[in-house]
Amino acid sequence: MRLFDMHCDTLYRAYTENSTLYDDSFHISFNKVRSISPYIQCLAVWIPDEYRGEAAWQLFEGCVGKLKEQLENKDIEWCKTAEDIRRVAENKSKGIILTVEGGAVLGGAIDKIQALYDKGVRMMTLTWNGKNELGDGIGEEAEGGLTDFGREAVREMERVGVIVDISHAGEKLFWDVAGITEKPFVASHSNIRALAPHRRNLTDEQFAVLISREGLTGLNFCAEFLNKNKTNAQMYDIIRHAEYFIAVGGEKCVAMGGDFDGADIPSDMSGIEAMEKLHEMFTDYFGRDITNDIFFGNAYRFFTDNL
Repeated sequence: MRLFDMHCDTLYRAYTENSTLYDDSFHISFNKVRSISPYIQCLAVWIPDEYRGEAAWQLFEGCVGKLKEQLENKDIEWCKTAEDIRRVAENKSKGIILTVEGGAVLGGAIDKIQALYDKGVRMMTLTWNGKNELGDGIGEEAEGGLTDFGREAVREMERVGVIVDISHAGEKLFWDVAGITEKPFVASHSNIRALAPHRRNLTDEQFAVLISREGLTGLNFCAEFLNKNKTNAQMYDIIRHAEYFIAVGGEKCVAMGGDFDGADIPSDMSGIEAMEKLHEMFTDYFGRDITNDIFFGNAYRFFTDNL
């Protein structure tokens, strides 16, 4: 099985819990992925809303230090270019892409975007749920959209080469991003609101924009984003959301964005080891070609086109 997953919080957990990327108690452990080949995992540095300014940057630096330590002398490639990703795919090996979940990491300093890129970051969500210097997350009642700094930051991200990610963004912020971006952007871990009416999920109109802009949406395994009654969420709900995305024309615009180690997942999933079973379920339901695109091909194409 091939897998390209757009979001997890495993690196954040490894750093903040003084653990490793090989901790078998986590949803993702690189001990558990030997049968997945190739495997490319976006590793996010989550910036919780209580972290701002220098504290946010120091959290990021700590996670990067943990990542360097974990990859030393390991057969896992840190992918920073399209060529790196192609090499992992061709060699059927393992690779990671470093991302940031929360633009508060910038501390309102535009030069930090180049610094993030230089440190290996290739994608960043503009907000988490709250407000930061770039604008309002989905948890803000005011729905202020992008600030002037946020607009400057989005343009600089496109110039430097950091992919814009609008998961967690407030709706006004989403539309502001759609209005000023020139390149494709993503919702790395978001489902569809029509099936699970959670504010973190995308509306049909938002997903239509991602399709038209040749962007990408990662299917999120968070139980309350999958089923309006989160206690009933099962792996089959992931298929339901994929089916909806495909039915509205998003067959090439949907990938995996599991949110492992950052969310409560369905009761019939234990972690990354459940992906083999999920792949079988998708293949039975959609056939091999669509399944291969959702599990690997769509994200592979997007990142090789946009890095």
